[in-house]
Amino acid sequence: MDATAASAASPDPNSGPDLSVGRDPAVHADVGAGPEPRSSGRAQNAAGFETIAIHAGQEPDPTTGAVVPPLHLASTYAQDGVGGLRGGFEYSRSSNPTRAVLETCLTALEGGRAALAMSSGMAATDTVLRAVCRPGDHIVIPADAYGGTYRLVARVLSQWNVEHTAVDLADAEATRAAIRPGVTRLVWCETPTNPMLTIADIGALATLAHDAGALLAVDNTFASPYLQQPLSLGADVVVHSTTKYLGGHSDIVGGAIITADPDLAERLRFLQNAAGAVPGPFDCWLLLRGIRTLPVRMDRHCANARHVATHLAAHPAVETVRYPGMPGHPGYPVAVKQMRDFGGMVSFTLSGGHAAALELCTRTRLFTLAESLGGVESLIEHPASMTHASVADSPLAVPANLVRLSVGIENADDLADDLRQALDGLSTAFPSKAADTTTAGRAGSS
Repeated sequence: MDATAASAASPDPNSGPDLSVGRDPAVHADVGAGPEPRSSGRAQNAAGFETIAIHAGQEPDPTTGAVVPPLHLASTYAQDGVGGLRGGFEYSRSSNPTRAVLETCLTALEGGRAALAMSSGMAATDTVLRAVCRPGDHIVIPADAYGGTYRLVARVLSQWNVEHTAVDLADAEATRAAIRPGVTRLVWCETPTNPMLTIADIGALATLAHDAGALLAVDNTFASPYLQQPLSLGADVVVHSTTKYLGGHSDIVGGAIITADPDLAERLRFLQNAAGAVPGPFDCWLLLRGIRTLPVRMDRHCANARHVATHLAAHPAVETVRYPGMPGHPGYPVAVKQMRDFGGMVSFTLSGGHAAALELCTRTRLFTLAESLGGVESLIEHPASMTHASVADSPLAVPANLVRLSVGIENADDLADDLRQALDGLSTAFPSKAADTTTAGRAGSS
């Protein structure tokens, strides 16, 4: 199935009511404050995000009236004569009705022109890199990129003679110096980053990239489209691991690519079909179900993370807390400017070092020791040993005393109490900032 036919299989996201997203980020006074009410500055008749999540591409089924999109498990579709495709569907690697609904919804959520559902976040990342880069090209990545992204770039693309430079994308001059005009094809951004929660200015990066003839890709997994829409800030393409907040229930693996560039969309769709890294229909259906509750879940994730971060910063065993919603975070002003709220991820370092971090991960009762993030349940992990083991002994190595939390939607006080009892158990075994005045004022400053 060619790209044109595949595009025709997806419902038109511009048909029906205006489901464009209002993008007026809230401003927050401090980590303890909840999100401000959104203004009514969006275009007249444009739907709010919550409405888009439930209705974009998901009209009642015309045959039965079912209010939930049908699950189409078919792998192939009858044709009305050779080439006579019904609705553009031929073979489910190329397009599937349930996946088409999901892609329409994802397009609307990010304010793009086209979306592609992929089998994983890494499949989405790989597809973007191969669509944009050729042998001899150069890309810029964050100095604290996700370990899987670094592994793909450093160990796979390098064999294809694609070079990379890792740089602090929050530093505009360092980023400018890392870009090679005419050679750099892509600036790859995460904001917030995983696991250091660094914030990069998407609009400023877009200007730097475009001035050098490069594209800007943003991994928006940690924020989700509810908190941040990079395309509206100048990015060319957005990537998600839909396994995380978009799915929200730790029961699927998936990825997504969204762009407003029609030419790039065609290249991406060709690779989606040619390489075949697509999700199954049931995963698409589950993802649509998760998306319908994304706004209410994200509000709770953010509120709980603020509560947890505040309590962590006050504990003597904690050295530093990394949460973009804390005014002491160096990226706080940019986060206020480009995000609706600050997310459900919190990272922190322990005064007791590596051993204390490992021990803490075994002491929690509600926070489950596990990789991944973005589900309704709270998770704890040791990045240096788990999700970011692939960057060990590299310039992207993460601190050995760093712990990462995916703060779920349980009762906030219960979560804070769980961390307190776990940290209290470390007090006699490891040094604390109460006893070490060199670290006493550092919680919340990074």
